[in-house]
Amino acid sequence: MDSGTFIYLLWGGLAIALIVAAVTDLKSRHISNWLNLAIALGAPVFWMFSGMAFWPDMVGQIGLAAIIFIIFAGLFAIGAMGGGDVKLLTALALWMPWLTFLELLVIMSIAGGLLTLFMMIGKHIQKTEGPLKVPYGVAIAFSGLWMIWGITAQNSQTIF
Repeated sequence: MDSGTFIYLLWGGLAIALIVAAVTDLKSRHISNWLNLAIALGAPVFWMFSGMAFWPDMVGQIGLAAIIFIIFAGLFAIGAMGGGDVKLLTALALWMPWLTFLELLVIMSIAGGLLTLFMMIGKHIQKTEGPLKVPYGVAIAFSGLWMIWGITAQNSQTIF
């Protein structure tokens, strides 16, 4: 198997992991640490097979993930985001260059806003009490899948 095929398999594995994260967050409002760890540990394998240089590429990915963790851990500290969501975003930051990840954040924000709106409408219709608990992992997974689709579609056009 050549490295190009293996890279597509890695993207496929990441897509499956994101679907699992979305489903588990939707069902239990929890994204497990083992899943986030698996996503994070897949990134160095991806780096090696995609031919990334240690400097500045790999170091840049780790730096991006550290920045994302600090920013979103702050949101977790004020109760605006769940811990699993923070870890999932940090793990995803290891996979994408910063401009691509910035695009992911924009798509995630739009998807999260729509998800919140639909959940607010549903809560109003059902007339339920208590705080609204939005499974933001669904929005994160959606944006990650969107980016994976875009990256793989773009790369397949250059390969074929």
